[in-house]
Amino acid sequence: MEQATQTPRSNAGPTESPEGAQEQAKAKAGEVKDQAQQTARNAADNARGRAVEQIDQRSTDAGQRVSATAGDVRSVGEELRKQGKDGPAKIADQAAERAEKVGSYLQESDANRILHDAEDFGRQKPWAVIAGGLVLGFAASRFLKASSQQRYRSSSQGAGTSSGSSGPTVYGNGPAAS
Repeated sequence: MEQATQTPRSNAGPTESPEGAQEQAKAKAGEVKDQAQQTARNAADNARGRAVEQIDQRSTDAGQRVSATAGDVRSVGEELRKQGKDGPAKIADQAAERAEKVGSYLQESDANRILHDAEDFGRQKPWAVIAGGLVLGFAASRFLKASSQQRYRSSSQGAGTSSGSSGPTVYGNGPAAS
């Protein structure tokens, strides 16, 4: 058998060994991966920055509105006092004082402090957070049910009824929504 003689090849150019090409591909893939991770980090940082900015702005706006409402409640308390209704006036003053505290907290606090305080509250009183979530969920479900019934009525009135009845047309075998 005749042995083939091989001439040494240089690594420069298209006549590269498969191992060298594989190493270059791995290096290129690593670079692309690093670039993608950096881009993702930058996007996350930008999103976080925008969220913090929005929370700061909205909490300041909410604080100003709450403070203005506190002033209105205080005025109501003064009017009640002028009418000789000291009990309700005292309650209005207490409500105004608490609203002013909340308003100043919202105006003075940054997003990180608000989020930290909310997390602390959740850790200290998890049942209050759960109860609040249940109340919000129930309120949202009632709102959605009411709005879906309203849409259903308006769509069935637009379709018209051939029997002359004034009620909504019910399609399907399910019970009619009330």
